[in-house]
Amino acid sequence: MAPTKKTTDKKTVRIRQIGSPIRRPESQRKILIGLGLGKMRREVELQDTPEIRGMIKKLPHMVEVID
Repeated sequence: MAPTKKTTDKKTVRIRQIGSPIRRPESQRKILIGLGLGKMRREVELQDTPEIRGMIKKLPHMVEVID
C-alpha cells in the first residue's frame, strides 16, 4: 500500500501592486522583486508568513492585500 500524502491547508495572501517602482529607493524595488511583483497591477498569491507580512508593511504605498 502506498503512503498517503498529508495535505495541510496553509493560509495564503493575495497581493496586488498599485505603485510604480520608478523613482523609489533600491531597497523598495528589491522587496517588490522578492514578493514576485515588479509591474503595475500584477497579482501574486503567497503563503501568509510573518516575513511576507513584514515585506507588505514596508510598502503600504505600493501594494495592497486583496481579500
